[in-house]
Order: sequence, then structure tokens, then C-alpha cells
Amino acid sequence: MKDFAAFKRSLSSNEPPSGIDTALLGLWWDAKGNWDKAHDSAQQREDGAGCWVHAYLHRKEGDLANAEYWYQRGGRTGPDISLSEEWEQIARALLDGGAEKT
Repeated sequence: MKDFAAFKRSLSSNEPPSGIDTALLGLWWDAKGNWDKAHDSAQQREDGAGCWVHAYLHRKEGDLANAEYWYQRGGRTGPDISLSEEWEQIARALLDGGAEKT
């Protein structure tokens, strides 16, 4: 899946689109309100993309120290944007293949 609009539309389904990578799957479950599944998915990747989603999820959870650890591990700094803006930024980067920092 490479289309942000299609990814957003997939959120109306009960199941995630087949074949999406685990970092993007983490965002999908997050948007569906299932933080635990989102976190489990993000943890499956330890590269820059996985670290970014992992950081976002801990930021959303309110665990800012843990979030900062994951941002740094992924070569990023914590953002100064809303959670919804960051969610979209990450999703677009993952869909475009540009989420890697490390």
C-alpha cells in the first residue's frame, strides 16, 4: 500500500489491510484505538521506522521519557506538533518509504 487516502479508508474495516509492514500496522491499530496491538506491532521492528512509531505511541501514552528514548534510538527528536499531525506525518513517510533515519 502506497496511498495515504487508501490507508485512511482502510480504517473503516475491522481488519488491517493485508501485507502492510509492522510499523504501519502499529499506526493502523493505534487509529483503531487498540494501543496494545499498536505497540506489539511497532516493537517487531527495531529500525528507524519501528522506533518512530514506538516513540509516537509512548508519547501518546504520556510516557515522555520512554518516548524520548525511542525518538533518540531512531535518530529523531521529539516533535513539537500534535499527535494527530505526527500520526499523519509518520504514516505518509512509511507509505512513501522515507521513514528511516537509522
